[in-house]
Formats: sequence, C-alpha cells, structure tokens
Amino acid sequence: MLERKINIQIDPELCDGCGLCITVCPSETISINNGMAHITGDQSLTCGHCIAICPKDAISLKNREFEKIDFDTFTYEDKWIKHGKFETAELVRFMLSRRSCRNYKNDNVDKSVLEDLIKIGTTAPSGSNCQAWTFTVVPTKKDVAFFGEKIGDFFKKLNKMSANTVLRNVMGLFGNKKLQFYFENYYETVKETIELYEKEGIDKLFHGATAVILVGGSEESSCPSEDALLATQNILLGAHAMGLGTCLIGFAVSAIANDSKLKKSLGINKSETIYSVIALGYPDENFRKLTVRKNISPRYITF
Repeated sequence: MLERKINIQIDPELCDGCGLCITVCPSETISINNGMAHITGDQSLTCGHCIAICPKDAISLKNREFEKIDFDTFTYEDKWIKHGKFETAELVRFMLSRRSCRNYKNDNVDKSVLEDLIKIGTTAPSGSNCQAWTFTVVPTKKDVAFFGEKIGDFFKKLNKMSANTVLRNVMGLFGNKKLQFYFENYYETVKETIELYEKEGIDKLFHGATAVILVGGSEESSCPSEDALLATQNILLGAHAMGLGTCLIGFAVSAIANDSKLKKSLGINKSETIYSVIALGYPDENFRKLTVRKNISPRYITF
C-alpha cells in the first residue's frame, strides 16, 4: 500500500478560516472547525495545493522530504501563472521547435545543468503524486562512448541469435515471434550501425551526444511508466530552452530491459524499470522552420 503520511502543518495564528484549502484538497485532509482549518484526515498526497492557495501562508511543510525546487543555473519567480495567462501560440511554437538532435558539438554538459534538467523533469505530474521516478546520468562523452559499447555488445549477441534460422523457427512454433520480427525489421540496420562504429568510429546510436539521462520508475508507484515519460517530456523541453539538443534512444531502453548485467552495471535496482534514455548535448544544428505532424482524427464518445 502506498504511504500517505501527512507532512503539512497549519499555523493557528495565521489561519483565518477562509476554507480555500478544503476546496482544492484531493484527500479530505483538512476541515474547518470553530472558524479555523485543522488537519482531521489520516492521509495526504502532499500535493501542495493547500500551501499554494492559502492567502495567509498559514500552511507549511513539517519536514524537508518535500521542498521548493531551487535551480543552480537560473532563477524563477515563485508566483503561480493563472489559467489562460500564458501565450498559447508561443507555447505551441516552442514545443514544435524541439526536434530530435543527431548532430552535437564536442563540449561536455556541466553537471549543474544536468541536475537542473532532472529537477525540471520532477515538475511533471505523477500518479497519486508518488514521484517515484529515478534518474541515472552518464555525464561525459567518454562515459557515453563506453555505455554505447556495452549496448553494442548486447545487440551483437541479439543479431547472432536472430541470424539463426533454426532458432527463429523453433521460437515461432511456440508462439514467440519476437526474434523473427527483430530479424526482419532491425537486423540489417543494427549490423550496419555496429560495423560503422567498429570500422570508422561513427556513432549512430547516441549520435555524438556528450551526456545521457536515463529516466526510470519504481514498481512502488501507481503508474511508473506514465510518470517517467511525463518527466522525460519535461526534460526534453527544458533542454531545448537551455540551449541543448536531445534525442530519445529506444535501442538503449531495449538493451537495458533485456540485459540484466548491463542493468546491474548502471546501478539500476531490480524493482526499477528504465522507460526512456535521453541523449543530449550542445547541438550542431540550425533549423529554419517548424516541424510537421500527422493529421489526427479524434474519437468522440457521447452518451
């Protein structure tokens, strides 16, 4: 069961009993008694809604487990932006400007920038406010190259297995078509990628990125995959705003998921799953126009 301990406290000298905290509390943690707010519930999401809405600053945290985010490379105004008070057109333009980067400069990304990006990731929503995501950093181009070689070792073995016709057929007879699918769709591309790296030193996996952030989730949370991917999107957008390029590396996610030794070497716990691997660095690209997307046809349900 998820722990829902109460981490807030109410200052009776400041509270005026307005009741706004109750209107936004999702856990019925607070009640108004004798004209003042009191903690009467037995659990809390620690979402901070009550703190954010209190006009008298009467509600605060009891401990340091949760606190305001401070960044090392920039500052921000601690003031809520109201609904409808941010320019939608500029937001959309910004999101469309973020593109997958496959050309990077050789400069390493400073540790403070990497850690600020992770903090930006944690501003994402999470299921039941579990915030049980994990972040693993590969901090330099040298480290990324070593990581890439480990991933390459995994795919060498996988390519060897998938090239075995007998093995593919036997697995298919038992209803496992994964190896056949891999052989038909990825074998040649992976083979060429490995050969390019070994013969010419061309990195077609991380594209010369100088850092990598792995975003994971713990099985202790209510929806770890969604939490990790929401945090990932925040990191991608944050990186663009900070002058960095990013690219999601699905092959690395697959390697970690299927190679227990690789997972262990990264310090990843058995109860933890990696849902995204973000290559990043200073981009050596300059686009002129916004991206295009597929047309969509939403489904409408009426009752």
